[in-house]
Amino acid sequence: MPVDIAFLADCPWHKELVTDWLWQAFGDGAGREFYAAIVENGLRRQGLPITFIALEQGRPVGTVGLWRSDLLSRQDLTPWLAALYIDEAHRGKGLGRQLLEFVTTFSRRAGFHRLYLYAAFTGYYERFGWLYLGEGVEYPRKRVYLYSYQGRRS
Repeated sequence: MPVDIAFLADCPWHKELVTDWLWQAFGDGAGREFYAAIVENGLRRQGLPITFIALEQGRPVGTVGLWRSDLLSRQDLTPWLAALYIDEAHRGKGLGRQLLEFVTTFSRRAGFHRLYLYAAFTGYYERFGWLYLGEGVEYPRKRVYLYSYQGRRS
């Protein structure tokens, strides 16, 4: 089934679902209001932050963001691919790869030739051309893995 990737700003009626996805997946004690603010501030088509949504026949199946920063301890790095989430029923179908490719292409066209992300795991992003940079620290003491992506300039 083909998937369309759109700006969440173009279908804001899905922002409550995206908020719930992010809160449930990444919450770790932060309140839902925190994630609602992230989603609300990502309702744009240019500039940062931007939230994208993957739609299959108009139904949301995933989301990803392009943010100024995603890791407080690494404010020197920007921009970040952040909050990649795939609905459980749609995992294992290549949607993560599609969202990664979409954001890297969009970023390059927007003038960003290097992106960063962090994850709590290794072995996934490397398959798509992301380079492991080393460990980082997520507040307050959680070890995470840092990655960068530098696509070809077009």
